[in-house]
Amino acid sequence: MQEPLLGAEGPDYDTFPEKPPPSPEDRARVGALQNKRVFLATFAAVLGNFSFGYALVYTSPVIPALEHSLDPDLHLTKSQASWFGSVFTLGAAAGGLSAMILNDFLGRKLSIMFSAVPSAAGYALMAGAHGLWMLLLGRTLTGFAGGLTAACIPVYVSEIAPPGVRGALGATPQLMAVFGSLSLYALGLLLPWRWLAVAGEAPVLVMILLLSFMPNSPRFLLSRGRDEEALRALAWLRGTDADVHWEFEQIQDNVRRQSSRVSWAEARAPHVCRPIAVALLMRLLQQLTGITPILVYLQSIFDSTAVLLPPKDDAAIVGAVRLLSVLIAALTMDLAGRKVLLFVSAAIMFAANLTLGLYIHFGPRPLSPNGTAGLESESWGNLAQPLAAPAGYLTLVPLLATMFFIMGYAMGWGPITWLLMSEVLPLRARGVASGLCVLASWLTAFVLTKSFLPVVSAFGLQVPFFFFAAICLVSLVFTGCCVPETKGRSLEQIESFFRTGRRSFLR
Repeated sequence: MQEPLLGAEGPDYDTFPEKPPPSPEDRARVGALQNKRVFLATFAAVLGNFSFGYALVYTSPVIPALEHSLDPDLHLTKSQASWFGSVFTLGAAAGGLSAMILNDFLGRKLSIMFSAVPSAAGYALMAGAHGLWMLLLGRTLTGFAGGLTAACIPVYVSEIAPPGVRGALGATPQLMAVFGSLSLYALGLLLPWRWLAVAGEAPVLVMILLLSFMPNSPRFLLSRGRDEEALRALAWLRGTDADVHWEFEQIQDNVRRQSSRVSWAEARAPHVCRPIAVALLMRLLQQLTGITPILVYLQSIFDSTAVLLPPKDDAAIVGAVRLLSVLIAALTMDLAGRKVLLFVSAAIMFAANLTLGLYIHFGPRPLSPNGTAGLESESWGNLAQPLAAPAGYLTLVPLLATMFFIMGYAMGWGPITWLLMSEVLPLRARGVASGLCVLASWLTAFVLTKSFLPVVSAFGLQVPFFFFAAICLVSLVFTGCCVPETKGRSLEQIESFFRTGRRSFLR
């Protein structure tokens, strides 16, 4: 086979002069530089996930505050509180729908930057709200921004990351979303609800500033015929001393083979529909575990159970546990593998949801519902009289069960679902398919969040948790039957697996 021109050597032409093999120290230094630049670009992008996590749980301390507001224009009834909590997911669904177009039209980076506009506007509306419509509109706009970033950021991160650290970096969107939620819980102990909205503007502005200096995804640039810009972007990401030509040619070859948009006829082919179905079902199961309604109504759930600690403190503790668990997942994802963590995650969530459901059904109740902060309009179960006092340390069960649920979710089904979505989707359909996954995910989240309070009022708080436990069992089966192991594989190898059906590279 003829040697490529770029590798040719001679007296008059030497594109790459011969160098001695790099020492281990040199390879370590180049790898460190490569990862530093990728880490910087990833951090700039996932600030959008920080804002998303912050906005998602904004209602946790705000709903109880507004339910006791003396301002008649801002006082929330139970019905209005359920809309305030759930309308975010409708906005996120619309954001996912828009990502189906923007992801491939503007590109991953510009789509993430565009999300700053509705995010900043939404926070401003909630900070200055003097009526319910401003709260709902602000919540919808921040949800739209969150849905857009949810579809764009994982794709951007997976396309700029080398295989060796893609698992760890793939966990950073979920990590930053968790850190955003924890920041909201912590600030909720100190700031009134309007200032919580003002504080939400800061990460949006920092994201815009940093992303202005970051490159676009080399794969997206190649798909638009901007080869020189793509090579410069890849060289910047990998470091000036790294030889990127072999990786660039691999990416270029893959992009050329998929230069056209996937048609509806091609979408029915197994190598296209199978990875889309896996990603879509994972996103649906992720939501059906109950994570969104639990986070949105976390403080209200603790208000409705007999707990030893104040509900605000419980919410902050759960946020800290969630952050620690995602850190563990990020550090172990490229060592243990995706499937092992998914199995462990679903098993822990099942045990936690079942425990919480049984505790609520059989355990002690609060002395009296805390106004509308409680989730149920009537007393629990069929017990005629509430207990005179909480049963000592038994009242730690809701906190501990919720902590284990969040821990299980955050170490597996939280970050890995986002990562696998960006890994398994074929390049030609990646922009549209990721938007479709986010759309379906947040429509499911809206149904769950909107129906959570009515179901609790009609059947009791234990019923949703028994349902969530059953879904976790389904997730265990789905992981074993349908989810491939992608640890340490390039995006091109993963796509080749779905095209050929050969599992040799997965072993």
